[in-house]
Amino acid sequence: MKDEIITVQFDGGSRGNPGPAGIGVVLRAADGTSLVTLGRFIGRATNNVAEYRALITGLQKARELGARRILVRGDSELIIRQMRGEYRVKSPDMRPLYEEAKELFNQFHEARIEHNYRDKNTLADKLANLAMDKKADVSHDGDETTLPAPAAVDPPKAGDRVECPKCRCVVEIVKPSGVRPHQLKPFVCQCGTKMDSPQ
Repeated sequence: MKDEIITVQFDGGSRGNPGPAGIGVVLRAADGTSLVTLGRFIGRATNNVAEYRALITGLQKARELGARRILVRGDSELIIRQMRGEYRVKSPDMRPLYEEAKELFNQFHEARIEHNYRDKNTLADKLANLAMDKKADVSHDGDETTLPAPAAVDPPKAGDRVECPKCRCVVEIVKPSGVRPHQLKPFVCQCGTKMDSPQ
């Protein structure tokens, strides 16, 4: 993960500008696997504020994953050009958001930002719009359906124990899997019952 380039796609929108606003964030591994898919309702905001909030959230999620190298893509030409230093940030409302995004961006060992045309940013756009529709956090589950975002779960570690709800046998983790947390499958007992997350 540390040397892999993580792609951060972001989008933000507002209905009314200002009006009800949402953000969409998608983080992908180098092989295209989705690592994070998040839509979030952020209340009343302008389009540009929503775009910056989406960018900031995407950068924060990349940091949480431990990424060191990132490629950031968004379809807002204004935000991309401001982040590159090609446009000045004139709005006093956007200045603190720009500074926060810039500070996060500069924390990565290697970081690039480029314009992503709208037709290449469809999932982030869909998540932002669904968050506005539902006025809640949402997450893409790999199909066309989108569900409330699951709570963050720490990956299993040595010493964690899992109990089968049916036969009550207990499994203790001796050596955790090297698989990424999003790729882990549920524990299945010998009796065939799916087991809860480690306690």
